[in-house]
Order: sequence, then C-alpha cells, then structure tokens
Amino acid sequence: MMEHYAAVPLWAAVLVSFFLLLGSALTLIGAVGLLRMTSFYERIHMPTLGTSWGAGGIVVASMLFFSVLSTRPVLHEILIGLFVTVTTPVTLMLLGGAAVQRDRMEGNDLPALETGARPPVDEPAAAIVREP
Repeated sequence: MMEHYAAVPLWAAVLVSFFLLLGSALTLIGAVGLLRMTSFYERIHMPTLGTSWGAGGIVVASMLFFSVLSTRPVLHEILIGLFVTVTTPVTLMLLGGAAVQRDRMEGNDLPALETGARPPVDEPAAAIVREP
C-alpha cells in the first residue's frame, strides 16, 4: 500500500501538505478561540471558522491527493465540503437565535450590552423589537 503513495509527484505532495496545514491551522484557531472566548455569544463564531474554512482546506488537499494518485478527477469530496460549509453556519445561527430567545424570556439584557455601555434606546424602534 505504501508503494502507491511514493508515486505522488513532489509538486502534488507540497500542495497537499500546504492545504492540510492551512486547514489544520484554521481548525486550530477556531478551537483555541472557542476556549478563549468567555460568553456563549462570543464562542458561537469561532467553530464556524474552524469547520468551514478548516474543512475546506482539508477537503481540497484530499481531492488533490486522490486525483493525482488515481490519475482522474476525484470530486466527491466537494459534497462533504458543501454540506459542512452550509450546515455549520446555519446550525450556529439557529443556536444563537435560540439563546437570544431564552435570554429574552428570562429577562436578561441582550449579550451585546454585557460591557455595561448601553446605547441610547429609540423608543419606537424598541417597541418594534419587543414582543407582546
């Protein structure tokens, strides 16, 4: 099995390594950001970076490697990348919306106001946002 991997040209190995490192670095940045952020609303953005762009780099590396190895285009990884890219941000938006709804039901301030600086409230606009 290892003989097949030795048949990969140097230029392809370098490109595959680059995309693997890029995807892995973006995934690592997303994981570290998830650990470093303090509130739920700050944390919700970081996994999107790691899963969308990080998975994209790894998918491109996989497509390139197996296309060169099998001497034909291997494109089924595009479906994996497409599903990950579409589902992760949508899921995180739904989680964020559910958290905002929960905070409103509990009577908590919106998370953007956690710093203590309250922006001026325009009453007509605030009346539209408030639920009956």
